Amino acid sequence: MAKYDGEELHIFNYDVFISFRGEDTRHTFVKILHKELKRKGIRTFVDDEMLKAGNVISPALSKAIEESMVLIIVLSKNYASSTWCLDELVKILECSRRGNQQLVYPIFYHVEPSHVRHQKGKYGEAMAAHEKKYGINSDRIRTWRSTFVPVWNHRLKANQFREQTKVTK
Repeated sequence: MAKYDGEELHIFNYDVFISFRGEDTRHTFVKILHKELKRKGIRTFVDDEMLKAGNVISPALSKAIEESMVLIIVLSKNYASSTWCLDELVKILECSRRGNQQLVYPIFYHVEPSHVRHQKGKYGEAMAAHEKKYGINSDRIRTWRSTFVPVWNHRLKANQFREQTKVTK
């Protein structure tokens, strides 16, 4: 943290962090998004490693989330089946609540936003599978389940921001 005029300022090493499920979007949507952001000179963190199922997010990845000004979550059909993605989502929402002026933008990629919010369809199936593995009352399950409504709320904020931007142009 740096201080400016008596206030703490958060230092960002990245403009954008993209959270995504590799098997769904790595070679399609995320590849194009990353290319365009890079072309415009926007410093973007995209995890290029093929992640192993069941791992917790690494300290380096956690730090990249903390050091990114904009946090984009690409919610695709298999996003919730990945414990890694869900742990990233938890970290993203924790950071957004800290008051570091980080912006969160969910992108609903080939999924119904209501399915994410209410954990239906693929999201409901994924959470049921996690419950079998970790137990329905585990802290991890409760934490993951609690992230979907705040993501929905960020969607609404992003829509309001877009509407305000249209008015000011």
